[in-house]
Amino acid sequence: MTPDRYLTELANCVDRLTVLARQPGDVLSRPVPACPGWTLEDLLGHLGSIERWAAEIVLSGKFVEEPAPPATGAATWFLEGADAFLGTMSALDPEEPCWNFGPPPRNAGFWRRRQAHEHAVHLIDACQATGLAVPSFTGDFMLDGIDEILTMFTPRQLRLGRMPQPDGTVTFQVAGARSWKVGQGASEASITAPLHGMYLGLWGRSNLAETALIEGDKHLAVRVLQGPLTP
Repeated sequence: MTPDRYLTELANCVDRLTVLARQPGDVLSRPVPACPGWTLEDLLGHLGSIERWAAEIVLSGKFVEEPAPPATGAATWFLEGADAFLGTMSALDPEEPCWNFGPPPRNAGFWRRRQAHEHAVHLIDACQATGLAVPSFTGDFMLDGIDEILTMFTPRQLRLGRMPQPDGTVTFQVAGARSWKVGQGASEASITAPLHGMYLGLWGRSNLAETALIEGDKHLAVRVLQGPLTP
């Protein structure tokens, strides 16, 4: 996907999230099913923190500490920062050298991709908390999100010791699209799911162990799914 496509997807998600952030307090206090212990307002505070963090990194080109959200009024705080965040993401040069936690080349374009998927996943969370239908996204965007997890996040989780090294290789297959491997060597198990189901499942927003077609060594497949594949 191009940097402009990431920006379009990100802007669409931010627009929808700002609408949800303007809901009454009783709605903002509802729990987020995929984030135990969080209310919708907590989720919006998290996004406000992430946005300010990513924007400051892009502006400085260097690592900075993520700011904490306010103890109260997190939804308002998120709304107050949304325009500046999108302005920074819009103005960045994707090829400009910039710190990030992905593989080389480390440039600012990383942050458009990362924030597009960050906001897409949390838009799903916000819709679930509000009682709205889970949003759908374009096919190429969801494939890109799956690729980000399996080629960037999962290797990082393994490298940092946050996920046990798999004792075999598992293939993740989106029916009719493409596949990815976790592990080295010949595949001993495969996990196949429709595109939308795989995107939701890898982010822990649905249970792939129950919904996907698992073939081969099912115990290995489930152990890899337990990861954690993402932070």
